[in-house]
Amino acid sequence: MNMKKWSTMGLAASMVLVAAGCGKSTPVETTKPAASAAPTTAATAAPTAAGPKKLTGDFEIQYFVGGYGDKWWKKVIADFQAANPDLKIKESAGPKINEQMKPRWIAGNPPDFVYIDGPELFDRQMVTDGQLEDLTDWIKDAKNVDGEKIIDLLAQKPQEFDGKIYNVPFVMSSWGIFYDKALFKDKGWAEPKDFEEFLAVSEKIKGAGINPFIHTGKYPYYINGGVLLPAIVSANNNDYKLLQDMSTNNLEAWKNPAIIKGLNKIVQLRDKGYIDKASVQINHTDSQSLFLQHKDAFIPNGLWLPNEMAKDVPASFDFGFIPSITQDKGGKVVANTSTSTFAVAKKAKNKDAAKAFMQFVFSKTQASQWAELSGAPSNVKGDISSSKAPNFVKDAAKFLSSPDTVVVPTVSFAADVDKAMQDATVALTIGTITPEEWVKRVTDVVAKQKK
Repeated sequence: MNMKKWSTMGLAASMVLVAAGCGKSTPVETTKPAASAAPTTAATAAPTAAGPKKLTGDFEIQYFVGGYGDKWWKKVIADFQAANPDLKIKESAGPKINEQMKPRWIAGNPPDFVYIDGPELFDRQMVTDGQLEDLTDWIKDAKNVDGEKIIDLLAQKPQEFDGKIYNVPFVMSSWGIFYDKALFKDKGWAEPKDFEEFLAVSEKIKGAGINPFIHTGKYPYYINGGVLLPAIVSANNNDYKLLQDMSTNNLEAWKNPAIIKGLNKIVQLRDKGYIDKASVQINHTDSQSLFLQHKDAFIPNGLWLPNEMAKDVPASFDFGFIPSITQDKGGKVVANTSTSTFAVAKKAKNKDAAKAFMQFVFSKTQASQWAELSGAPSNVKGDISSSKAPNFVKDAAKFLSSPDTVVVPTVSFAADVDKAMQDATVALTIGTITPEEWVKRVTDVVAKQKK
């Protein structure tokens, strides 16, 4: 979910947001899209002396349909098809596609191109299992269809696994805390700038008969991403390298006292009665609905939330966004970013088409189309100052470009470790374990990964 430090100014310019959120149910599709009469850009495969290589044969794309829908996918695939009429494109898509395609990945019969987003897909695990093509050498000089080097266009550079690159970030989000500016203005509550202020305003919220905080207990990576990991970075003197060391199963890193300090912030929320008891097993859409109904004032989530819940947002609702609330007074805001990436299967049957599609999508034209059709910008640098970005996007851009914000490059954990972290966090929020027991639970799994 690497890690090279990247320019926050580049991110602010592009203000990439997106995508992980699990969306509303849509049917799985495995159809060949109709060709677009006017493709946006021309697709190119690896060039030869005679010009671009002609793409033929079957080409399968797997993509998860979540909070940002599939309008962009339909458009870009149709454009790519029009530019490559001899290619037979198959879409494997839907909100449960990752789970449905899992047996094929295990059997060594994967699609050619995969969008790594949503449940059941973990890039680190896919790398460990040898499922993804090594793109290290290719990405160094790969150019998009406009002749621009892809690597130079990325606001956040690809994560490295033991020095190698296997997937390239196309969309990116920042975890954080959402609230309703309109409600806060009406009640006279101030946006919290640190943990002390968060506790203070939460007490006022509780006194008004509203639950201060709800999270998605069924998917605890929301509270981990929006609360716990930023808290650990803050407790580690704003140094996010600790998270990177943790993600590589470095047992010494897991003994760092900053982890306990971060966990204790959640304990304080729990012990003060600020966490809605409904959080325990509630899913993402239900928790988000309660938040929109003002049953709860704060919710940890990703920047895809407003678009994912667009049909249910009250007219007067004004999304406010804060990347972190666990920093001590005077401390920096911590923005824990997350990306959704594109990759080529190691056992892909049509790697030429997969790489050509990669060159096709990583263009400024497609980045702009993504913003238009998904409601969020991409990881491709570009000026969106004149765009009709909603207020919460502009809020996020201000945070991400501020020198008072620590921008954490995306960190991903092994699937078993991530699951252990999620389960332990739920247990912590309901008081069945202590922070020390949280660490013990997770490090036991980390130790097994090391064997």
